[in-house]
Amino acid sequence: MNILGIETSCDETAAAIVTESLLVRSSVIASQAELHAKYGGVVPEVASRMHVERVLPVVRETLADAGLDYRGIDAIAVTNRPGLLGALLVGVSAAKALALSLDVPIVGVHHIEGHLYSNFLSDPTLSEAFPILALVASGGHTQIYRMDNHGQYTLLGRTRDDAAGEAFDKGARLFGLPYPGGPNLSRLAETGNPKAVDFPRAWLGDSLDFSFSGLKTSLRNYLIKEEARQDGKTTREDIAASYEEAITDALTEKMRRAAVQEKIRTLCVAGGVAANRRLKAKMTEMCARSGYRLVMPAFEFCTDNAAMIAAAAVPRLLAGKSDALTFDTFASQPLATMRG
Repeated sequence: MNILGIETSCDETAAAIVTESLLVRSSVIASQAELHAKYGGVVPEVASRMHVERVLPVVRETLADAGLDYRGIDAIAVTNRPGLLGALLVGVSAAKALALSLDVPIVGVHHIEGHLYSNFLSDPTLSEAFPILALVASGGHTQIYRMDNHGQYTLLGRTRDDAAGEAFDKGARLFGLPYPGGPNLSRLAETGNPKAVDFPRAWLGDSLDFSFSGLKTSLRNYLIKEEARQDGKTTREDIAASYEEAITDALTEKMRRAAVQEKIRTLCVAGGVAANRRLKAKMTEMCARSGYRLVMPAFEFCTDNAAMIAAAAVPRLLAGKSDALTFDTFASQPLATMRG
């Protein structure tokens, strides 16, 4: 079975072909990062217009890379929630048109569920490892989920203000770094001393929730004071590394606490922040020390992509389930409810 995945929830126009065994036959991503850089962030209307121009050419390129034509598509999966509504509608409209014309089943996929399944692309044996503990950390989301089976999720913790990726991006702006900020801040931090500045960590008692707004304010205040001192004792690289350390400390420690609380020994990390080399190092060290199994996606599947969307549809398709062509698109919808 060849599943065509389509992803247009934000500023990446993506398509992929994934098989029922989670083999990625092709994956194409048309990024708009350079286009939005001059605005300092994603402009929804611009993103939607670019999706209109690119979605079908990206699908055709994906099929060509997989050595297929439209007749080789057996099912379609598309992100229909959450995200920029105009952007989502472009991908959903294209997917529905293709499903109708090709007479193949279609599945609407939650974007966060797609990120969770990026780990299954790295290790399909995760299907035999339930329950799984998963951290999703990106520009818009920072959440910890318990996954008891395919489609069975419990939200254990979430950010109370800024997401981790948002904290990276806003921190990068304070350094005067260009968009996309997170990767640029991480590059600045590579040669810095992560212990140079003792930035705060918001532990929030026994809660598995996150908070990064106070850290961002602390960075702003420190940079103002550092500029006033001008003594050169702490470099920009040191400050960036210390800021990155505070964010990744919080993510790693909350996952450790969640693993202890839930008595789960298989941990996953997904989302754009999963590409951060410091987070990967700290999660690897923590899991090795605690005897946990850690699965993280390949770099190309950390950020938004269509292979993860197709992968998330596989369990439903194998169970003979799909959606009617009348399914809706939502700008905001939770994947799971918070454990009460």
